[in-house]
Amino acid sequence: MKREEARKKAEALVAQMTLEEKASQLRYDAPAIKRLGIPAYNWWNEGLHGVARAGQATVFPQAIGVGATFDTELVGEIADVIATEGRAKYNAYSAQEDRDIYKGLTFWSPNVNIFRDPRWGRGHETYGEDPYLTSRLGVAFVKGLQGDGETMKAAACAKHFAVHSGPEGVRHEFDAKATQKDMGETYLPAFQALVEEADVEAVMGAYNRTNGEPCCGSPSLQKKLRGEWGFKGHFVSDCWAIRDFHEHHMVTSSAKESAALAINNGCDLNCGNTYLHILNAYKNGLVTEETITESAVRLFTTRYLLGLFDGSEYDAIPYTEVESKEHLALAKKAALESVVLLKNDGILPLKKDGLKTVGIIGPNANSRAALVGNYHGTASRYVTVQEGLQDYLGDDVRVLTTPGCELFRDRTENLAFAGDRISEAKIVAAHSDVVILCVGLDETLEGEEGDTGNSYASGDKPDLLLPQVQRDLMEAVASTGTPTVLCVMTGSDVDLGYASEHFNAVMQVWYPGAQGGEAVAELLFGDVSPSGKLPVTFYETLEELPDFEDYSMQGRTYRYMTGKAQYPFGYGLTYGDVSVKDAQLVSGGMSGAQDSAEDAESGAKSAASSGCGEAGAQGGAEDAESSAKSAVASGCGGAEAQSSAAGNAGDVCTPDPVCMEITIENAGSVPTEDVVQIYVRCLDSEFAPLHPSLCAFQRVRVEAGETKTVALEIPEQAFTVVDEAGCRRVDGRKFVFYAGCSQPDERSRELTGHAAVEVQYEL
Repeated sequence: MKREEARKKAEALVAQMTLEEKASQLRYDAPAIKRLGIPAYNWWNEGLHGVARAGQATVFPQAIGVGATFDTELVGEIADVIATEGRAKYNAYSAQEDRDIYKGLTFWSPNVNIFRDPRWGRGHETYGEDPYLTSRLGVAFVKGLQGDGETMKAAACAKHFAVHSGPEGVRHEFDAKATQKDMGETYLPAFQALVEEADVEAVMGAYNRTNGEPCCGSPSLQKKLRGEWGFKGHFVSDCWAIRDFHEHHMVTSSAKESAALAINNGCDLNCGNTYLHILNAYKNGLVTEETITESAVRLFTTRYLLGLFDGSEYDAIPYTEVESKEHLALAKKAALESVVLLKNDGILPLKKDGLKTVGIIGPNANSRAALVGNYHGTASRYVTVQEGLQDYLGDDVRVLTTPGCELFRDRTENLAFAGDRISEAKIVAAHSDVVILCVGLDETLEGEEGDTGNSYASGDKPDLLLPQVQRDLMEAVASTGTPTVLCVMTGSDVDLGYASEHFNAVMQVWYPGAQGGEAVAELLFGDVSPSGKLPVTFYETLEELPDFEDYSMQGRTYRYMTGKAQYPFGYGLTYGDVSVKDAQLVSGGMSGAQDSAEDAESGAKSAASSGCGEAGAQGGAEDAESSAKSAVASGCGGAEAQSSAAGNAGDVCTPDPVCMEITIENAGSVPTEDVVQIYVRCLDSEFAPLHPSLCAFQRVRVEAGETKTVALEIPEQAFTVVDEAGCRRVDGRKFVFYAGCSQPDERSRELTGHAAVEVQYEL
């Protein structure tokens, strides 16, 4: 059903409602209107990495782990599974007249905020620190979730709009102040892409203010969203965020004023109860009936698009689709692709032959909480790292285990001395041929304010250090001299300086989902080569970062940092030895590139993954003209913006479609997947970021000893910069592109032994 048809039906239905009935439908827990045959509907559902909080579901790796895959096709498949299981549940629940929370088809996902600071507790809900990577994966998620059927399979929601990434403890009163350049270059591009390229059905406002305006009642943000970007869906508040207007932000003095400010600035749906005061606001002349009607129409348009009144081709999806064999296999694949190998002195992959005893140590080794992150569903079976290794090794190898310590408490038994399991850890290590040491965090130590046990930091991290008990455990295990592989299960950067010096290998496992332990075992023993890449920078210290509450991008993320990373964005080792040997820019876009590429299939996959032009069918724009327009003029709006961009750039204009043909070689003896990455920097614009920025990427499989050519389309946006006014435009002629399997920084060269291939380009 097209939006125009759905809206006409919504208008006809809403026209039959009284003012009171229309107002009642603007709550997340919308009541039934029996006289019109409208059932109750609860808009609140979560699907960040699987259907959440509604019983059994496939639990995929946490979003940050999905970000580490750099795999748009995989993200689309994951989202399609979430929609399928969401439909299966909705069909079954609604047949029982169960209209409870978390049982609808409007999923408040994905989270496309930028993970700008490693202290932010909710950062693991995002795809990382880079706006381009976030945009590509976010677009793929929305398209996969919403589908391309006659009706929408499920409705996605881009959150949290906008300029939101902590601190959690003050989010209800905080004013995130960002320059127009930082907004146009970093904080807004993912939201714009989800609106213009993926037609995301909903957008959620953030708790905080942005540049003085509360995000759920911001005329400036709505001008961007509905004015410049043409958003047609519905806007929802974060939960109880509108109440913050008068209780914490102090921009209004009463609930009715807060309700009026929100709805008059485009907030159609209230997650919370402040819209119970909408009628009072109407009676006091603060809101018109036309405004209330428009919000109701937008909401019912979504319900019609989902086929909730006229039926849908998805109504026949059975409950047996939930956690099906195929869905579990996809979750395992995602976990395999997400793990990032940070260090390997040659100990990995482990060989089962010759091992007599393996020690499995650490508080996260047998932890289910460390598998799932937050906003998760309930798996029918969890495979922890310990269980995965035990299953893999069977009876052939003896396995010794101990947690070694609690996650953060100083003892495992209340009546014991502090460090009561340290001696056991040393004993296990001393009796083992190799130790798998599993440390890290879980959602109780990094997560959302109010949802975690981390009360001292409201879900945020106070620093980059693991809890003291875990650091003590690491030192105890290292002191035994037993070869050790460290598996780090966190959703963010933690200081791995000690680990890098004292352990033979380090793996960043994230929160790998319910199948995570099985995947980790296969990676450790080389059934599959690791291939994940860091979607965030791992810093040496917090000292090099600005204050947590400073939203300026200066000094933040790989694009603006001034120090050397501990482990850089885009970095990750494999068991192979893949590097880029040659790269050439070719005019004519993907069609010409595919003709000249040695592997046409790889070229096509490259086009789908690069995220621009026709390539966006998978990870970017289906509408190349719309994509090009947004790339050139995203910060300025419409024809005026393009004219402004052209005027500022003189006779410089964006090129015809440009493709990069890249020759890669696996000089190793192990087949592997790797991620080819292209970074760009404009050399003659004062507005270019400090360091080259990611502009294209593609996951590639390379057999041992194989050389192959792949083709990636360079998006038009790569030839633009964002000026101080927040306007994206062409501003220079000279560009340098870097093609490699990591970022082109000095630290990545040190860690990989490979330098990116540089290609000069002039408009």
